Amino acid sequence: MKVILKEKVKGVGNPGQIKEVSDGYARNYLLPRGLAVAADSASLKSLEKQQEQSSKKDERELAKFTALKGKIESLNLRHLVKAGEGGRLFGSVTSKDIADEMAKMGVKVDRRKIILAEPIRQLGRYELEIRLHPQVTANLSLAVEAG
Repeated sequence: MKVILKEKVKGVGNPGQIKEVSDGYARNYLLPRGLAVAADSASLKSLEKQQEQSSKKDERELAKFTALKGKIESLNLRHLVKAGEGGRLFGSVTSKDIADEMAKMGVKVDRRKIILAEPIRQLGRYELEIRLHPQVTANLSLAVEAG
């Protein structure tokens, strides 16, 4: 029996896939639990429409993040911190601090998308990577200065 999976089923497949399974497995396990629906013409059309809507949504998101990338790369971000001798900071600059500075400049980015190998503990200029989307990565120039 052909079924369209609604959820991930271990050993069978992922949501949206059309799979051939035994009749008993489909009738006794997949269908009653709502993990799949029978692959008839109506459900196939519905699946096709969902995939089309999903691809349009992905295209809109990609365009949005590409525009945001341009905005981020045009920023010259300055972060003022207290520093001691030799340019060593009291504390550190974290991704949350950077996200807050960007929000002040009018660009909102989730702090988890800012890639820092380790917190910044020295004065200087840094190039940071921001992963906005699996296909879009922006580079941000950050100057950490004594203030």
